Amino acid sequence: MPLYALTIFISAFLLFLLQLITAKQILPWFGGSAAVWTTCLVFFQSVLLFGYAYSDWSVRHFTPKRQAIIHVVLLALSLALLPIMPDASWKPGGAEDPAWRILALLTVTIGLPYFLLSTTTPLIQAWFARTYPRRSPYRLFALSNLASLLALLGYPLAIEPWFTTTVQAQTWSVIYAAFVILCGATAWHGLRAMSAIPAIPASAQKTEKGKQNTKGRKQQPQSSVLSSPSSDAPPTPGTLLLWVALAAMASFLLLAVSNYLAQDIASIPLLWVLPLSIYLLTFILCFDGRGWYRRNLFLGLLTVFLCAMAWGLAYPYAFQRIFPTGTMFLMFQIGLFSAGLFIACMFCHGELNRLRPAPRHLTRFYLMVAAGGAAGALLVGVIAPLVLPAFYELGIGLALLAALGLYQVRERKLAILSIGAGVLLFTGGSALYQITTFTEQALLTTRNFYGVLRVLEVYKDDPDHYRRVLAHGAVMHGDQLVDERLRRTPTGYYRNASGIGRTLRAIHQPNARVGLIGMGVGTLAAYGRPGDAYRFYEINPAVIQIANREFTYLKDSAANIETVLGDARLSLEREPDQQFDVLVVDAFSGDAIPLHLLTREALAIYLKHIKPHGVIAFNITNNFFDFSPVLQRLAIAANLKAAYVADRKKDGTNVSNWMLLTRDQEFFDLPQIQAVTVPIQSQPDRRLWTDDFNNLLQVLK
Repeated sequence: MPLYALTIFISAFLLFLLQLITAKQILPWFGGSAAVWTTCLVFFQSVLLFGYAYSDWSVRHFTPKRQAIIHVVLLALSLALLPIMPDASWKPGGAEDPAWRILALLTVTIGLPYFLLSTTTPLIQAWFARTYPRRSPYRLFALSNLASLLALLGYPLAIEPWFTTTVQAQTWSVIYAAFVILCGATAWHGLRAMSAIPAIPASAQKTEKGKQNTKGRKQQPQSSVLSSPSSDAPPTPGTLLLWVALAAMASFLLLAVSNYLAQDIASIPLLWVLPLSIYLLTFILCFDGRGWYRRNLFLGLLTVFLCAMAWGLAYPYAFQRIFPTGTMFLMFQIGLFSAGLFIACMFCHGELNRLRPAPRHLTRFYLMVAAGGAAGALLVGVIAPLVLPAFYELGIGLALLAALGLYQVRERKLAILSIGAGVLLFTGGSALYQITTFTEQALLTTRNFYGVLRVLEVYKDDPDHYRRVLAHGAVMHGDQLVDERLRRTPTGYYRNASGIGRTLRAIHQPNARVGLIGMGVGTLAAYGRPGDAYRFYEINPAVIQIANREFTYLKDSAANIETVLGDARLSLEREPDQQFDVLVVDAFSGDAIPLHLLTREALAIYLKHIKPHGVIAFNITNNFFDFSPVLQRLAIAANLKAAYVADRKKDGTNVSNWMLLTRDQEFFDLPQIQAVTVPIQSQPDRRLWTDDFNNLLQVLK
C-alpha cells in the first residue's frame, strides 16, 4: 500500500500546486481580478471531470496491461510540455472576453499534465482495489485531499515567500518528471502483483459471488442494497444523479461563498483560501473512514446554518445590531459563512461517502463526483455572471441545498419532513427578498467578469451631503455630490487635502498631461484645466460606461479626457512615450491589489512615460496591507525620491494614504507636500518586488 499512497499523495500535491503556480503567473495579465481565480477553478474542475472519465473508461474497457501501457505513454508525452510557463503571446489585447482567453491559455499550457494528474486518484485506487481486493481503497481518496490541502496552505506560507515563480515552475516540473517515473513503477508493481494471484475457477467465482450476495441481503434492508458500500450491483441512474447533485451543491457553494466573502463582505486578498480549505477538509473527514460524519448531527446543524446564512444575506443589518463595530461585524460574517460552508460540505460529502459503491464501481463514482464538481463550478463561474445581474447565486444555492436535504430525509417522520419544508420555504423566501431589495435600492446594477457594480444615492435628505456612490460589492469606488453647486468638488481619497489633490494643484505649467490608472467615477478629472489632457486607463468597460452616464466629473472637466480600455500596464507597454507630468496609479482602493502594478518592471514602464521631473502617485489606502515599504524599496532601486503623504481629518480619522515617487527633490520641498509627509520606517533588507517575486504576507498590517 505505501507505493500507491505515495503516488496518490504526490499527484494530488502537484495537482493543486499547479493550480496555484499557474494562477499566480497569469493573474497580472488579466488585471489581478478575483474573477481570474474563479475562472481557473472552472477549468480545473472541468479537466478533473475529463480525467475521471478517462479513468472510468480505461478501467471498464481495457485490460490492466493495456491501461498501464497507455497511461505511461501519455505521461511520457506530457514531459514535452515542461517547464510549465505560459507564453507571453497569451496576454490580452484589452477588448476580448477574459474568461475564454484564460480557459484557452490553461488548456494549451498545462492541459495535458493537469489532465494526467487528475486521473491518478481514481485510477490508482482502481489498481489498488484490483491488487488488494480485501482492502478498502477509499481512504486513499482522503489522503489525496489531505495532500491538496497541504499544497493550498503551504504555498502562501512556505513556497511563495521564498521562491520566485520561475523557480516554482521549474521545481514543479522536476518533481513532476519524478512522479512520472513513480507512477510507472506503481503500474508495473500492480501488474506483477496481479500475475502472482492464482486464478479462481469460474465455478468457484459464481459460488463465492452467490455467498456474498446472500450475506449482503441478510445484513441490510433490500431498499439500500444498491447504495451500500458493500453492494456489488451497478449503481442505478437515480443513484448516479444523486452523486452528481451532492457533489455539484458542494462545488456550487464553494464558489458562491468565495465570491460573497471576497467581494461582497471584504475584498481581502487570500480570503479565497479559507473556503477552499474548508471544502478539502470536509472531503478528508468524510472519506477518512473514522466516522467523522454523523448524519443526524449534521442534518440538525444544516437546518440551523441554512436559516442563519439565508437571514444574513437578506437582513445583514439585523446581525449588525448584535455586532455593532465594523471589525466585529466583518469577522462575524466571515465566521458565519465559513462555518455554514463547512456544515454544508460535510453534509454533501458525508452523504456521498454514505452512498459510495463497492470498489469495482469506484471509477464511475468518482466520475459522477467530478461531473458534479464541474457543473457547480460552471454554474457559478460562467453561467451566473451571464444570467444574474448580481451575486444572487449564494441565496439560490442555499435554497437548492435545502431542497436536496429535504429529499434525503424523504423517508423519515412527518415532523422532520415539516422542518425540512420550513427550511426550504425560509431559504427560498430569503433569496427572493434579497434579490428584490438589492435591485430596489440601486439606481443601476450591472455585472461582468470583474464583478458587480451598483450606483446608489445616499443622504438624500441633506442637500450638502446628498451624493451618488459607485459600489463594487462592499467597496466604494468613488462618489459625487449631487447639488449643482458642489458636484465639481473632488471627494474622498481625492479631495484637495489628499496627496494626489496637493500634487495636481502643484502643477503650474500649462497643457499638463496626467495619466490615471483606474477611473472609478472620474473624480480626478475635476482638477483638469483648459489645455490639460487627462488620460484614463480602465480595464472594466462597465466602469467607463457608468462614469460617463451616471456621474458628471468627466463631462464637467475643463481638460481633454482620453480613455484607454484594457489593463493599464499592458497598454502602457505598447504605447509610445506619453510624457506625463503626473501618473496616478489608483488600482488599490478597496483592498483588491493588482500586484503586477507594484513591481520593478512596472515602475520601469511608468518611468518611461513621465517627464524628467514628473511624479508617480500611488494610492495605497488599504485596511489590511501597508505598501509603503514596498514602494520605498522600489524607489531606492530606481534612484528615486519617495514621500508618504497621509490625509487625516481634524479628529485624526485617516482619509487616504498616498506614496509619491519622483526624481525631483524640489517637489517634496513644497510647503503643501512637506506639511503632510509622514516618515517611512526604513527596511533595507526587504526583498525587491519583481514580476517574478512578490508576497502579500510581508506587508500584512
